[in-house]
Amino acid sequence: MAGDEDRYLVVRGRRWRREDPALPTDVAARLRSHLGRGRSGVRQARRSDDDPAPHRERVDLAKRGLGERGTPWWEQSAEQRRQRWETALRSLDALPGDPNG
Repeated sequence: MAGDEDRYLVVRGRRWRREDPALPTDVAARLRSHLGRGRSGVRQARRSDDDPAPHRERVDLAKRGLGERGTPWWEQSAEQRRQRWETALRSLDALPGDPNG
């Protein structure tokens, strides 16, 4: 079983959940790409007084797919983990402005 050091990362005194180590490399890269695009979109929306909600949705879906939000990945079966990231990618790929679509 994973210990706290495998589950969490501490940055400037704040504890953050690590991404699921069972993610296939290509899946993790796609989810991180969506996460970066979402974060960039939130920053741009703030500067231009646009609604950041669609970009925050992308961030949330990506973080859930990575296992950083929602049910902790260490409490999920291998099948539940796979379903989590597949569901997140389907949702992310369906969003407007998808880089893969």
